[in-house]
Amino acid sequence: MKSIELVRNFLAARQGIEAARIVPEARLADLGVESLMMLELIFECEDKLGIKLPEDLRTPKTVGEMVDLMDGLLASQNG
Repeated sequence: MKSIELVRNFLAARQGIEAARIVPEARLADLGVESLMMLELIFECEDKLGIKLPEDLRTPKTVGEMVDLMDGLLASQNG
């Protein structure tokens, strides 16, 4: 599963947001992602993608920042 698909599926299931609105430029806060939901999204990423997000994570502000973070961790942790 690609990172952007994971974010789209997560937001569609929890917020009822259509995939067309979940683009890299979209601000997560504008999509209804607050601190608790951000933690849920992070846990979902770790579980579905088999990655471990760093403890000192700088909270992503946009969908694109979240996807870049996940893709970078996938690349570094999976060789």
